[in-house]
Amino acid sequence: MSKRVTIDPVTRIEGHLRVDVEVDNGKVSKAWSSGQMWRGVENILIGRDPRDAWAITQRICGVCTTVHAIASVRAVENALSLEIPVNAQYIRNLIILAHGLHDHIVHFYHLSALDWVDVVSATKADPAKAAALAQSLSSWSGNSVQEFKKVQDKIKGFVATGQLGIFTNGYWGHPAMKLTPEVNLLAVVHYMQALEVQRYANKIVTILGSKSPHIQNVAVGGVANPLSLDSQSVLTIERLLAVKEWIDKLNDFVKNVYLIDVAAIGAFYADWTTYGRGITDYISVPDIPLDSKGTKFAMPGGHIANGDVSTFKPITGFNDKYFAEGVSEAVKHSWYDYSVGNDKSLHPYKGETTPKYTDFQDNGKYSWLKSPTFYGKPMQVGPLAHVLTMFAAGHEPTKKYATAALDLVSAIAKTKVGIDALHSTIGRHAARAVRSCVLMDELENQWNLLLANMGKGDLKTFNKPVFPKGEQQGVGFHEAPRGVLSHWVVIQDGKIKNYQCVVPSTWNAAPRNEKDAPGAYEACLVGNPIADPEKPLEVLRTVHSFDPCIACAIHVIDEEHTEIVKVKAA
Repeated sequence: MSKRVTIDPVTRIEGHLRVDVEVDNGKVSKAWSSGQMWRGVENILIGRDPRDAWAITQRICGVCTTVHAIASVRAVENALSLEIPVNAQYIRNLIILAHGLHDHIVHFYHLSALDWVDVVSATKADPAKAAALAQSLSSWSGNSVQEFKKVQDKIKGFVATGQLGIFTNGYWGHPAMKLTPEVNLLAVVHYMQALEVQRYANKIVTILGSKSPHIQNVAVGGVANPLSLDSQSVLTIERLLAVKEWIDKLNDFVKNVYLIDVAAIGAFYADWTTYGRGITDYISVPDIPLDSKGTKFAMPGGHIANGDVSTFKPITGFNDKYFAEGVSEAVKHSWYDYSVGNDKSLHPYKGETTPKYTDFQDNGKYSWLKSPTFYGKPMQVGPLAHVLTMFAAGHEPTKKYATAALDLVSAIAKTKVGIDALHSTIGRHAARAVRSCVLMDELENQWNLLLANMGKGDLKTFNKPVFPKGEQQGVGFHEAPRGVLSHWVVIQDGKIKNYQCVVPSTWNAAPRNEKDAPGAYEACLVGNPIADPEKPLEVLRTVHSFDPCIACAIHVIDEEHTEIVKVKAA
């Protein structure tokens, strides 16, 4: 007899997500992913100046602000065929890379690690043994016995009072927890250290973007950062040297702590390489442009079918028709109406955002998310998709770090673990750590490129846009921390006629599409074990492995689905 389990809301994510699963014989047999808020930003943009869109779309989310700014200006620039000064590309790239590193570090240590790490168990560890284990794996200076003892004493203090503070409400002692007390202590120590390290990435974003969240420096045509070799009122060599110091600190942590922690924890949970596979059609986009036209990129992207890297087909640039023509969105199971009928799928240029709420209907409408497809098929997006497509494209840094991670997992687990293991819940964490190492190398490279170009006397950061009469269409895409983000704009006589955002968590958290095919969350949950339906930790593990951002996928309604405010564009 099946049992229905509802998790509402899923916590340790951005936004409001509901997940329902049917459990048969201790495994998930069917799942529903439901976004519980409505995003009306697309409608707010109608009739506005396209140069303002980037500032407004940043307000979709308080976490993913920079990514929407980048995708938005790229969409308008694409519509205008506007070239961007290479200095502006380098500055944008530095922000993109630092933001991605901040997101990945925070996601693993502060949002998802507690699905795998038993904090209470860490109180029983031998700090000397835990430190020795950590030292055998890396040269990180924070792996001292003194540091481990200090953190353990702090945790013991929490437990003794019965108040776990930030660690309250975890499933401590759950039968699915497998780490030894020493490994648990190692992870908790690095959790604490990551709280400090993630700030370095945010400082880089703040220096270059003027503030964080909601950067202020981008503009259609480039960036608003004047460059100078010596003036203290603009972006100077002195400020860029401070950025380099933070890059070095991030590099030490990412390569000597993050990558190793993920590999070590993955080795203890090797069985989770068999869960969470689901959709194995992947798509990513190229990013970190190296020229003014968006034709050369530091990181490749493309499409992989059925998990087979030999099927890789590249997406080559901002004007790639293969990507631009392949995306569409359906609303058969979403709380929207299409004027052409809800059994149809619309390309984003013709997209409609007309809300139509019903109750949660198992076989009808049940989510505020639309259902994107690529040439008619649901996709999985995110770090796993990006790593696999870069691997397939022969990207050497990706191959190096992926090989190193898999070799370390194999050594700790004492069994050979190959690339196929990445198609899984734990594999998504491994891919995110591998991608972080790639981002880390490229962050340093972009810093060097910017300084070298400034040294040649090129200080240009902006090309003025010109809006012609008539209609223009443009797409701006970005490989955001959670996967493919694309903004689609139709401009008529210098004003926005239509605007659609297709975000990573819409791809992954989508309800079933017009053909009733499930999205990535729903597909990847099927087959997951459930030891205790009252404590569905295993469901959270798979959902958290995607790093959901439902605030990006949807926006603004209260829990009773009553109207809060009406916004009318002037």
